[in-house]
Amino acid sequence: MALATLRAAGWLSCAALAVAETAYAQPTGGGTVWRCTEQDGRAHYTNIKKETEGKQCTVVTKEVSVVSGPPVRERSAATPTPPNFPRVDKDTQRSRDDGRRRILEDELTTEERSLNDAKSKLAEQESVRHGDEKNYQRVLDRLRPYQDAVDRAERNVAALKREISTLR
Repeated sequence: MALATLRAAGWLSCAALAVAETAYAQPTGGGTVWRCTEQDGRAHYTNIKKETEGKQCTVVTKEVSVVSGPPVRERSAATPTPPNFPRVDKDTQRSRDDGRRRILEDELTTEERSLNDAKSKLAEQESVRHGDEKNYQRVLDRLRPYQDAVDRAERNVAALKREISTLR
């Protein structure tokens, strides 16, 4: 008997949550909420009259109050700059941007050189076979640091190219 009561209470709480969800979704001002029984016996809650046509539906509530939250404050697109904010003239900014571009291009050149060196060392090590490497896993373990160096250099080159592409 107690188990049946607990089950009924559980179903009632689920139904209450479903009604609460449906009620919350309604626009301010409320409306009618129906509980309809589907063909498979499941309960379906709706506030749309068309969904009740041809089904066994009962009115659960006629008035639902929805309290809206605080209004969302929108950020203005153009936030005014304070009058005492430091400014940089166009020529100074252009020279800074040019200096940054030069530095990044120098780094890119250096990193591409490192990538080529790492690839050549990896190729050299791949052509060498030691007598104690009968198990191929030993070859892979020996080549791992060289492959890691190639991967690292490739990531650095890609990052520098991305950074250069974002410059004005």
